[in-house]
Amino acid sequence: MDFVFDPQVWISLLTLTALEVVLGIDNLIFVAILANKLPPGQRDRARRIGLILALGMRLGLLASLSWLVGLTAPVLTLMDHAFSWRDLVLILGGAFLAYKGTTEIHHRMEDPAEQAPAGGAATSLGAILLQIVALDAVFSLDSVITAVGMVDQLWIMSVAVIASALVMLVASGPLSRFVQRHPTVKMLALSFLLMIALVLLADGFGVHIPKGYVYAAMGFSVLVETLNLIAARRQAKPANPVPEGGSAARPPAVRPDRR
Repeated sequence: MDFVFDPQVWISLLTLTALEVVLGIDNLIFVAILANKLPPGQRDRARRIGLILALGMRLGLLASLSWLVGLTAPVLTLMDHAFSWRDLVLILGGAFLAYKGTTEIHHRMEDPAEQAPAGGAATSLGAILLQIVALDAVFSLDSVITAVGMVDQLWIMSVAVIASALVMLVASGPLSRFVQRHPTVKMLALSFLLMIALVLLADGFGVHIPKGYVYAAMGFSVLVETLNLIAARRQAKPANPVPEGGSAARPPAVRPDRR
């Protein structure tokens, strides 16, 4: 029980948990956008199942650290560049994310008023869950490798992953509804997916882009969009609000012209 009184352990745990939450933002955005394509009664279920599957993948990868380390070993060489299984997974995941982001933006531009259909095979729960699982695998691999590089204790990694998953489960519903209510926010989220796809592709090809720059750009974009929403809300307010305890100002009465 000495670890309870070790401040270094708690600092590592809090730092890794915060990092896992930040790394899970892209996964959360993707799940929210996909879940909104389902009928309203199935969206919460799809988000919960998707995030629970992501948690299961992360814990499974942590439980097989020896296999995970083997994923970083070169397995393929093309044009004097060695690729590992991790690189190939990131490349495939980045390509799939770029495809999904591009097609979603195309649909929004072609039909801005497009709403989630009431049902049907085109947007069935199973099809959405398959897409969520495919990207969960990519995000989980990247997240767990980051965790392994930061700390050595398996229990710290597991607690941080579980804590970040609980945070995402709580935040998934409000985030999804907020994105659904504001079309400009949804377009911004889709642009974030394209940015993340570029980062995954670059990382797969051996070009490391510091994620601090990426998240700083995302944070600045969110700040600008927040200011836009505040300005739009203020413009939507009535020009002459009714004062408290009084009545709205009435226009002056027009006297009839007596001749």
